[in-house]
Amino acid sequence: MRRVEDPPPTSLEGQFLIAMPSLQEGPFARSVVYMCAHRDDGAMGIVINQRAEEIDFGKLLVQLDIVPETEAIRLPPRAEAVRVLRGGPVETGRGFVLHSSDYGVNDSTVKIGEHVCLTATLDILRAIAKGTGPARAVLALGYAGWASGQLESEILANSWLTCPADPGLIFDPNFARKYDRALAILGVDEGMLSSDAGHA
Repeated sequence: MRRVEDPPPTSLEGQFLIAMPSLQEGPFARSVVYMCAHRDDGAMGIVINQRAEEIDFGKLLVQLDIVPETEAIRLPPRAEAVRVLRGGPVETGRGFVLHSSDYGVNDSTVKIGEHVCLTATLDILRAIAKGTGPARAVLALGYAGWASGQLESEILANSWLTCPADPGLIFDPNFARKYDRALAILGVDEGMLSSDAGHA
């Protein structure tokens, strides 16, 4: 398992971004983003509260030739529990697995926070299908990406709130409550937020 060099002190890596009401349109409306990387050259995160309802994890394993169709109906409980997310608008055909830190592959797993890792290879899907993968995981299709300085500008424009990440919230299957629960980490209620920049 690898850890890229330590992020700069101002990095939001391993934290949540919570969309402000000003982001009412588009892919980030009421979104909670787990920040996987935040460096001088840009940032990358996974939206954790938008489920891809139409995509079944078991069927996806069959499509990727990870399990034969006959085995898709008797996946291990850990595999049955995996939900597929809309991770963001960039590279929506590419999969990223956010998972608990009890699983790792030397060259392809990146440790983000103390309890959360990211793996973007098929190895982890094979392990999950066999029941040897991480205890907790979500599969995100696509990610959220920002060019150098772009995220900082959006935060200054009052588009995002930031707060410490709660690993339990990342893997929680109750998608409808994730936005409110992320705000609760800050002690904020959605009704307290204004959609006008500069006013709280």
